[in-house]
Parts: sequence; C-alpha cells; structure tokens
Amino acid sequence: MSVECFVTGGSGFVGQHLLARLTATGHKTWVLMRTPANIERVREQIGRLGGNPACIHAVEGDISREGLGLSEADKQRVSSASVAFHLAAQFSWGLTMERAREVNVQGALRVARLAASQRIRLLMVGGFMLQNLSHLASIGVDNECHENTNWPAVYGRVGGYEGSKLESHFAVIRYMQQAGADFTIVHPATVCGHSESGHILQGQPLAELIRNLAQGRFKAVPGTTRHWLPLVSVDYLVTMMTCAAFDPAMANQQILALYEHTPNLQEMLEQIAKTLNITAPRRHVPIGLLRWLLTIPGLAARFAISAESLNFIQTQRFDMSHSRQLELKYQLTHPDMARALEKTVRYIKGYLTH
Repeated sequence: MSVECFVTGGSGFVGQHLLARLTATGHKTWVLMRTPANIERVREQIGRLGGNPACIHAVEGDISREGLGLSEADKQRVSSASVAFHLAAQFSWGLTMERAREVNVQGALRVARLAASQRIRLLMVGGFMLQNLSHLASIGVDNECHENTNWPAVYGRVGGYEGSKLESHFAVIRYMQQAGADFTIVHPATVCGHSESGHILQGQPLAELIRNLAQGRFKAVPGTTRHWLPLVSVDYLVTMMTCAAFDPAMANQQILALYEHTPNLQEMLEQIAKTLNITAPRRHVPIGLLRWLLTIPGLAARFAISAESLNFIQTQRFDMSHSRQLELKYQLTHPDMARALEKTVRYIKGYLTH
C-alpha cells in the first residue's frame, strides 16, 4: 500500500538511497530542502539510483530553524504523510558542542515536535554505539536515568558529533514518550556502499578509511585482533528502515542494522588492500596509545585520522535477536558483504583516479 512520507536529509548518502527505495515502491515523498530549486538535481540522482523522480516533492525548510522553517502551506502538505524519516544531521569530526547541539539535538527535537503534532510516525536513524551499553557507561552516560547524564563531560570524551547523536537519541525518545507519539529508531553500523553498484558518497566514514589506506596513511591496525568496525550495506539498511517504519508492531521499538559477521578490522583492511592492489598494515597499535599520539600537533592531519573516529572501533558484539525477527518476518537477508565491500572500494577507486 502506498503512503506519503516526509524525509529530512534526503540529499545525503543514506537519504538518496532511502528516497530511491520509497519512490520505487510508489510512495509520494516530501523532502525538506534549504534550496527547493535544487530538487531537479535530487530527482536526477534518485532516478540514477533506481527510484521514481516523479514521486519526489520539495518543501522549503531547515532543521536548524524553529518549526523547521516550514510555511503554513508546506505544513499542510507534510501533514498528509504517515511517516517522517529523520536522517538530517551535521557530520564532521571536530564539531563544537554548541554547533553539534544546535543542529543534531535541537534539529532532531524540531522534527519530533512536527511528527508528534501531526500524529506522524517518526523513524529516526541512531547509531550502533547506542546499543553498546558498556561503552555508554564508560563515557558517562547514565543508562538508568539519562536525565542525570553530564552531557558536556560526554561531549568532552567522544567529541561533538557522537555526543550530539547520543544526546539527541535520548532527548527525542523522552519527548515522544511524553507526547504519546509513535517512534521507531534504526541503529546502523558503519554504512558500506550499495552491494551491487558500490555507490557511496565522498566524506562517508568508510570512504575516508578506504581513501586513507589507498594513500598510504594506515601504518598500523588500531586495536587488537578482537577489534572490529561492523558494517551494513546501504541497500540493506534502507530496506530495513522502510520495513520497520511501516510495521505497526515496530512502534516505539529500536533495532540494529548490522552485519554481525563483519570480519575484524585487520581482515577488513586486508580485503580492501587486496582490491586496491596494495599491502595492508600488519602491526597493531593499542587504541589508547594511538589516541595519545594523535594529541601531538600535526600528527592527526598527517595521518588524516581523528581521535573521535576511534570510538567506533570496539570489541563489543551485539544481541541481534530482535533484528533476526524482523528479517524473518520480511525475508530480509544481508547481501554478500565481501562482494559489497569490494564493489565499494572499486567505486571509490574511480573517483580517486579522477
């Protein structure tokens, strides 16, 4: 059954693939855009990704503005949506707490307010580290009573981007529960390119990792043989998002989108290096030592790595039972991830050589 949807962050990497998925299956979609005149460019890209450009319509606004900056006419248009997909966020290492909070926390709350006021189901993208409770406790998040968390201290430990993603998650849940409104949160692992085309945008964390390896900046493997960086293909992710968003049983639920058989980081770097025709690093460096080294002026820039990115390289394994239930219900299967990673590397090689 076709329903109308509202999407923030539609021009981003996951957003583009979500729009392609929604419109290919006949859903009319309203996309929040700062510059609606750019809608034709978005439509062209969605068409290239297999979507239906005719189903995409722009509404002018910005998550950093009160009420998302929507006109009364656009509010009326959006009110016909059944699901609001919130993907918009400012991603950058080194964000100040003030900037990260304004866009990623307050922006998420603005989308939540709109969804709650219009009785629209909210589907929000979180992050897999929100399911790592021991990590949350180690950085100062109070898992029992989130209101007691000293958020400035958390930002100081993990940086502006991750701090704001964590804070926005708990703030939105609290708001939606108080408003008696429905939400669903999908927590993706690090997002890999499309399993068939390899399509991925520059600036994505995995794309930057591949670029750094290709340019010889990886001198050692962070962590130990137990450390990994879990992946999920973008096509699997958006399929899971749409299944969860339209399933009444998933109201007020959270779910992980993560390929639990992702190899450890050393093996993953070897797979990438093989496709790049280079030698992967073999030596390991303790993450604590690497964090200290990155405090040396100029070293982070030389190796093109941020200490913030190290937070995602963990030894934690996850309970995937809830995800498996959804997979069984909708017959979802992860693609061949070794092949998806190879396709992604080849796609990135294409723009490294131009």
